[in-house]
Amino acid sequence: MKLGLIAMSGIRAHNPELTALGLTLPGFVERNRVIASLPSLSLLTLAALTPQSVDTRYLEVHDISKINGVPEEFDAVAISSFSAQMRDAYTLADRYRELGTKVILGGLHVTAMPEEALGHADLIALGEGEVVWPDIVSTLQSQTSQSRRIYDARNCSFDLGFAPVPSYELLDLERYNRLTVQTQRGCPFRCEFCASSIQISPTYKLKPTDRVMAEIRHIKSLWSRPFIEFADDNTFVNRPHSKRLMRALSKEQVRWFTETDLSVADDAELLSLMRDSGCAQVLIGFEGTTFSALDGLEQRSNWKARQVDRYLEAIGRIQSYGITVNGCFILGLDGTGPDSFDEIARFVAESGLYDVQITVQTAFPGTPLYARLESEGRILRDRAWELCTLFDVNFQPTNMTAAELEAGLRDLAKQLYSKECAEARHMNFMHKLRRASRARGDQRRELPDV
Repeated sequence: MKLGLIAMSGIRAHNPELTALGLTLPGFVERNRVIASLPSLSLLTLAALTPQSVDTRYLEVHDISKINGVPEEFDAVAISSFSAQMRDAYTLADRYRELGTKVILGGLHVTAMPEEALGHADLIALGEGEVVWPDIVSTLQSQTSQSRRIYDARNCSFDLGFAPVPSYELLDLERYNRLTVQTQRGCPFRCEFCASSIQISPTYKLKPTDRVMAEIRHIKSLWSRPFIEFADDNTFVNRPHSKRLMRALSKEQVRWFTETDLSVADDAELLSLMRDSGCAQVLIGFEGTTFSALDGLEQRSNWKARQVDRYLEAIGRIQSYGITVNGCFILGLDGTGPDSFDEIARFVAESGLYDVQITVQTAFPGTPLYARLESEGRILRDRAWELCTLFDVNFQPTNMTAAELEAGLRDLAKQLYSKECAEARHMNFMHKLRRASRARGDQRRELPDV
């Protein structure tokens, strides 16, 4: 059997004006271009669970409009995509089915919208793919008529202690500037807008350190000086585990990036371990700059709203260790109006953030946010998944129009991502780092690219 694992991740703004803006301001969509260019860790993991007797290939499709028919013929294909590219994924799936190819669809969007996905697939996988993939492959290999079309792992839980090393060897490594490794799955917080933890792994769980190191060493065997992105929702939730991981990582001489929350600023030992193990940058979702903007966003304990007064101090402490912070802000949060754009600009200037990412609030299918906005009649177009890009507006804001939100995004992007502003942020960071290093007696290290 010839099996194709196809990732569709060519995210771009649906609004052509936003796309044009991104082309003239490289920093505007740089982080999201990085995300879109990352290989699909889920498909590479499934490849590692596939018997060697199956001829398995990994492909990436970024723009289906440039493909006549299908990119390559297979006996079966498993297709994974973000919501924004789901229409294209369905189109490709339909083309393969017309050829008689068995099509499997899975991932976040399919788990959120299974009935929709069934209209374009022979089989669908819901939840954690590791749980059901062996049964799916067995079904495909048997070539017998099967009535079962839904493989549902949502009520199951995969033990990350049995996680296979993803099949990175299937990649053309010259195409990437970083590879992803997962150290844990899920998140103890419940942010209204977040789909990943809720859909795929509602419980928080850790991957043993030795398993993580096995993956990193496999990458190093293929790529002598790799850059690693940890594909975690929040890497440093479990501090003992995090510190064990950092100590092990410090021996590998790799550079890395991850997402976390600002509580890492409270742990000097952890910050030292992060610095010494090669941390280049952490991405932190600040989301907004006022309590009213953040109130209720984290639904379990309102934790994010209660941290807002600590933002400036936390940023300064993290960056004093030579770890750059990429601060993320969401435009259009309920309770914010047009004045929020200037507030964020002032905060970024005052904070000394090295990098910044701005997006608009996006209602993704399967999230509490989508359910709430749908019940309030505030979703602008039903099932307009092409707007789920983080740059296009798919809902009615509370205190401004959708057009005002789009204009605010454009104007703020022009300001924050201008060459002058970016250079000023970076120079300010270096100045403060030298001062902090002298105060601690540290040797200043060369910062890795991110």
